[in-house]
Amino acid sequence: MAPPAEPARAPGLSKSRAMAGLQCHKLLWWMAHEPAAPELEIDESRQAVFDQGHRVGALARTYVPGGVLIDLPYNAYEQRLEATRGALAQGAPAVYEAAFRADGVFVSVDILERLGLERLRPEKGRGFCLTEVKSTTSVKEQHLPDVAVQTHVLRRSGLDVGRMEVMHLNRGCAYPDLSNLFVRADVTETVETRLGAVPREIAAMTAMLAGALPSVATGPHCSTPYECPFTERCWPVLPAHHVSTLYAMRRRALELDELGYRTIFDLPEDFPLGAAADRQRRAVQAGHLIVEPTLAAALARFAPPVAFLDFETVGLAIPVWDGCHPYDAVPVQFSAYVPDEGGALRPHAWLADGPGDPRPALAERLLAVCEGGAGAIVAYNARFEGDRIRELAAALPHLAARLEALAGRLVDLLPAVRNHVYHPDFGGSFSLKRVLPALVHELDYRGLAIAEGETASLELGRLLFHGDAMEPAERGRLRADLLAYCHQDTWGLVRLLERLRGLAGEA
Repeated sequence: MAPPAEPARAPGLSKSRAMAGLQCHKLLWWMAHEPAAPELEIDESRQAVFDQGHRVGALARTYVPGGVLIDLPYNAYEQRLEATRGALAQGAPAVYEAAFRADGVFVSVDILERLGLERLRPEKGRGFCLTEVKSTTSVKEQHLPDVAVQTHVLRRSGLDVGRMEVMHLNRGCAYPDLSNLFVRADVTETVETRLGAVPREIAAMTAMLAGALPSVATGPHCSTPYECPFTERCWPVLPAHHVSTLYAMRRRALELDELGYRTIFDLPEDFPLGAAADRQRRAVQAGHLIVEPTLAAALARFAPPVAFLDFETVGLAIPVWDGCHPYDAVPVQFSAYVPDEGGALRPHAWLADGPGDPRPALAERLLAVCEGGAGAIVAYNARFEGDRIRELAAALPHLAARLEALAGRLVDLLPAVRNHVYHPDFGGSFSLKRVLPALVHELDYRGLAIAEGETASLELGRLLFHGDAMEPAERGRLRADLLAYCHQDTWGLVRLLERLRGLAGEA
């Protein structure tokens, strides 16, 4: 009996690992030597990003039709290489997920297109166009070394790559006409200037991986162009109220630390800071809440009766509703508190159900709830809610005047906090998630199944587009969790305004 075949072994470097190595050698070493590290586990948020990228990539292939897809498991390296060679030998006009290996680097090209003279620079003759598909809406700096590494490997494999592109989403595209969903940006000249450095970079990474964990100092590369999953292994535990927590001063944190100002406690009274950061310094050094005497005047805009409003949205890379563009933030849920005839605040909530366009029903319900009973409508960072309402007005002309009037009644509670109040527990942030627990102690998001906006958006997308595949109990539980999260934001505004009024009276 023949011995069992050995499992396929990963190459020393893949495209993604090479990109990690260009950011930081230590990051690459951990990825290669500790592939099962807990920091590399794929959580729901990262999986959602990957899934979105796969959907965008699959759709992009339909804009370059007639090609052959190398549809094999990701770790079937030799089979993928062989299938790619076969597709090219048979004259395929395009190959999707084409696989190549050279200099110890394995790459998979999103779209490899055989080209004639009409799309190449004349001096290059016939050859191939390498297209990297991205789910962004523009070419980013970090895309260029990605394309450069791929081009290097393909040329070392004997292919004449004469043109390089980044194919990205077009914000100008509007559903249902998706004919211009993608932009094919020519990055040939820029990438050509980077190719000379690629062999040295690959050799350095390969040599590094053969040795012990390298020593790399921390710095801006720890979060640029991507947040490193191993940050906690490298960065020391910072003391409480480190200067990096100063509001709007994060970029100067390293400079301040080098000057000897390690924490906010070290900053002298005359150290030049913005108004909010200086209020933060005073609150931290005093160890208690700071309330400016100007708070009362700032709250005059919130004279009762007032209503309270919060939206939750989804931002689809590939639009599915009329007039929507890639990544439009479309409201699919709202929570509101509105005073009744007697002035008592009453809760209201609405959550979309299913994949149909939620905007008409949401707008009708929003108007029914918020048109009467109050003067101002309170939101936190109200520009977001205002933009969403005005976008609803543009999409629903028959409701436009009423929606525009609604948007005109919005008032923002964020500046009242940021410009007049600081609690040491804010930690340099004025997000509702930091402000509420500090000022309204009984309100905390940690006990909620959904505790932050990004998760809510992902779960909303899952409920709307995959809810039919869920068990009824799971679907009901998810709806309840989403309603609870949105309600927490709106009830939090009610309690926050009450607390601010109390603080203004005390001041």
